[in-house]
Amino acid sequence: MTDLARWSIKVSRDTDIALRTLLASRGGRKGDLSRFVEEAVNREVLRETVREVQARNMDADPAEIQRLIDDELEDMRGSFWADRRQ
Repeated sequence: MTDLARWSIKVSRDTDIALRTLLASRGGRKGDLSRFVEEAVNREVLRETVREVQARNMDADPAEIQRLIDDELEDMRGSFWADRRQ
């Protein structure tokens, strides 16, 4: 994390205690609270992105989607292994 943004957030006292207790039980150190929040936000952004993609593709033909996935995997495998040989 080289570029950092400072947030000012408010949570309930119960949430604060629950999270700090959880982090302490894991041997919490400086920065763990920020890391926890960043990971939680990233997970939620990913979940929302997946929901949007699923909704957008709800009417798509499953066989066509599988063909697209297979094509992309084939391309990636070829470039992945080609890069390793150089």
